[in-house]
Amino acid sequence: MAQPEPLEAQRVRVRYARRDANADAARYSLLQPYALAAWQERQRALVRLLHASGRRDLAALDILEAGCGSGGNLQDLLRLGAAPARLAGIELLDERAAQARAVLPQGCRIWCADALDPALDAPLPAASQDLVLAFTVFSSLLDDAAQRALAARLWHWLRPGGALLWHDFTVGNPRNPDVRGVPLARLRTLFPRGRLHAQRVTLAPPLGRALCRVHPGLYAWANAIPWLRTHVLCLIEKT
Repeated sequence: MAQPEPLEAQRVRVRYARRDANADAARYSLLQPYALAAWQERQRALVRLLHASGRRDLAALDILEAGCGSGGNLQDLLRLGAAPARLAGIELLDERAAQARAVLPQGCRIWCADALDPALDAPLPAASQDLVLAFTVFSSLLDDAAQRALAARLWHWLRPGGALLWHDFTVGNPRNPDVRGVPLARLRTLFPRGRLHAQRVTLAPPLGRALCRVHPGLYAWANAIPWLRTHVLCLIEKT
């Protein structure tokens, strides 16, 4: 008999449905100067983190993304050399999982499931992954226990010597009660046994969008001020 879906997963579905109904999808398109600048900055920071940790051959790694959405981050990893057959994603929302399957090579495995579903133990055993991604996932979990459970699950999948790649915002948005910021102090409590390498990225979206409407080059100018960056990109190593 199938297990009932956890309450927090049900709540996430409701939040995302509400968010999608009210969202301006064009705002996140890479055709928008701010979205493009933020994505390029994150890609450069990601490459620096991977290189600094000695992970320069992604084709040799088993990589899993929890909350892969429509597959954009997995596509980025393919461009950086990841092997499709060693790349996988988990996505809670049916429509987004279908979009990911449509844009990714057939060799990539996508499961439409809650990452905490015990059924994933068969295709994803413990210590089976070299890299696990969690990009803007924990900020959508408003329940502390759910955050801790997901953190334990991601850590469970990592091999010794593997690493979690994390990207999320550290400060909440008072206009969006469906998300909350995840400060670095919280991140350290979620992964207390990890060796954390963090970099602040992403010019605050309201400011960044306003500046990029004036001129895209203003993104880099304002982003040189560290306290104007609202996100962190982290590599958390499992020793």
